[in-house]
Amino acid sequence: MRTRTFAGTPVGAVGLGCMGMSWAYGASERDDEASVALIREALDLGVTFLDTAQVYGVGHNETLVGRALRGRRDEAVLATKTGLVVEDVEKMRMATRGTPEYVKRSAEESLRRLETDVIDLYYLHRVDPAVPLAESWGAMAELVAEGKVRHLGLSEVTVAQAEEAHRVHPVAAIQSELSLWTRDAMGAPGGIVGAFSGGDPAAGGEGPGDVVGWCAANGAAFVPFSPLGRGFLTGTVTTADLDDDDFRRRNPRFQEEAVRQNMRIVDVVRRVAERHGATPAQVAIAWTLARGEHVIPIPGTKKQRYLRDNAGAADLDLTEQDLAELDDIPAPAGSRY
Repeated sequence: MRTRTFAGTPVGAVGLGCMGMSWAYGASERDDEASVALIREALDLGVTFLDTAQVYGVGHNETLVGRALRGRRDEAVLATKTGLVVEDVEKMRMATRGTPEYVKRSAEESLRRLETDVIDLYYLHRVDPAVPLAESWGAMAELVAEGKVRHLGLSEVTVAQAEEAHRVHPVAAIQSELSLWTRDAMGAPGGIVGAFSGGDPAAGGEGPGDVVGWCAANGAAFVPFSPLGRGFLTGTVTTADLDDDDFRRRNPRFQEEAVRQNMRIVDVVRRVAERHGATPAQVAIAWTLARGEHVIPIPGTKKQRYLRDNAGAADLDLTEQDLAELDDIPAPAGSRY
């Protein structure tokens, strides 16, 4: 697989998001043994940038990843997150918690679950509005000084928040949702001014600014999560196929009328894929890779065939015609959440 560079270290151009192995998607398909095998196969394929968080499965996902990396820890760049807590497991309702005490305590818990002495990339999962960002970030910086964390990252922040944190300690990565149907982090959502509203389209919220560009200008990686639109952009996911407890059943973009309208997006992705003899998943991931050499997408999967498919996106070169066609797709129906 082609590589990209994170904080001076080569990593596979396509990473792996591990959340779905423990949380949010398809509980009936969860299988710890299969997930351990999948993570190990990912390493074999050169997919070395692994992403988890303490909140995924209330610690389960970190434990799973730690188990999979036994004997192979030095092959992976391992990212996890702090700053969110689960208030209601059944409803998957979470709350922010960014106090310095919590940030430090949760790091110790993550180190134990991951079975490692150091976390390569430690994200603030969400900024806690009740705690000054400089306090949360300062506590995380202390973990770097103590040798428990190598690099720090932010998730779902604005350019202004990134700049504030960067003044305290270097921001090595920002993780935000980015895909063909979610482009807020590019500053001009949808690629066309006015095509998408920033933040929550339904609420008319303001966008975060050009976070992708800020990362490029400041030597940080940009890490897109959900580059496949929570599976929708592959053209293989229908709401009827989802488990009753699957997060997507409540997602506005997966409601019946929204699905009907959003298939126009999938149609364009399929058309481009056919020209290359590729899959829609590979086209969707390749589009994120084309945002810049500092971009490292982390599609998630629980199935080995999809892992191989996603990894293959690293070798797909989209043409200027392809990119223009993809940039011009219709705005999605429904907000992100």
